[in-house]
Amino acid sequence: MDYSDNRGIDLHIHSNASDGTLYPNEILALAKKLGLSAIAITDHDTIDGSKEAIETGIPSDFKFLTGVEISADPPPSFPCSGSFHVLGYSFRIDDHILHETLHTLQLARKNRNPKIIELLNNLGFDITIEEVINFAGEGQIGRPHIASLMVEKGFVESIKKAFDKYLGRGKPAYVDKYRLGCSKAIEVINGAGGIPVLAHPSLFTIREEKKFEDLIAELKVMGLKGIEAYYSEHSKDKTSYYIEIAEKYGLLITGGTDFHGSLKPDINMGSGRGNLHVPYNLYENLINSI
Repeated sequence: MDYSDNRGIDLHIHSNASDGTLYPNEILALAKKLGLSAIAITDHDTIDGSKEAIETGIPSDFKFLTGVEISADPPPSFPCSGSFHVLGYSFRIDDHILHETLHTLQLARKNRNPKIIELLNNLGFDITIEEVINFAGEGQIGRPHIASLMVEKGFVESIKKAFDKYLGRGKPAYVDKYRLGCSKAIEVINGAGGIPVLAHPSLFTIREEKKFEDLIAELKVMGLKGIEAYYSEHSKDKTSYYIEIAEKYGLLITGGTDFHGSLKPDINMGSGRGNLHVPYNLYENLINSI
C-alpha cells in the first residue's frame, strides 16, 4: 500500500482541555497555518477539546475528526509497563455511555492530584492544589501542570526533571491512577460509532515472553480497529514494523505527533521533531472504514 501522499495530517493533538497549552481555536488556526489537511484533538479522557473545536467552527476546506485518548490497562494476559492508551476517532460526540465513562475517568484524575500535592508537601515543597488550579487555568489538571508550577517556583530546572525526580512512576510523589480495562475502552469507543486505535505502541513494554503481534491479535478480537504507526517517538524501522503488523491483521494505520504545545516544546504539530510526516490517505482510509 502506498503511504507517500504529500499532504500532511496530525491525528494526535492535545488542547488545554487536558494537558496541552493551546485552546482548540488556536490549534485549528495553527494547523491551517502549517498547511495540514486534517487533524484530530485527542485529549486525555475528555472530549471537551473536540466539542469546543466544533463549536468554534471547522473551516470548510479542512478535515476534522472527533478524538479522545483513554488511559487503559492492558489485557491481563499481557502485563505491560509504560503508557498503554487507546485512541478513539470519529465517534458520536453526544453518546451517553461515552460521556459517563469519561466522567468517571475525569473524577479519578481529579482525586489523584491532591494526593500528589500531599506527597510533595511531605518532601518539603511549598505547593498547594489551589496554586496548581490557578496556574493551569481551564481544563483538566494533571501531573504536567504540577511539574510546570514546580519549574515556575524554582523547585526543579525543567518539567522533565520534575518527572524524573518526583512525579514519574516509581518516584517519591507518584500516585497511580485509575485506568479503564482496554476491552472496556475499545467497547465504549465502538459503541459510540468510533474507531478504537492502539496509541504509540513503542511507549509500552510487554513483560515476560509475550510478543507484540500476539497482543494485537487479542486486541483485534476485542474490537481494536487500528494502530498508531506514525508517531514522534517512532523510528523508521518501528513505523515500518507497525505498518506491517497492521496490514497483516487488517487494521487501519494512523499517526500523529502527540502535540502538547509548550509542555512538550520539542514536539511540533504536524512534524514532531521535524521529520514526521503522516500522509493524508490515512485519514481517507479512516473515513472510508466508517
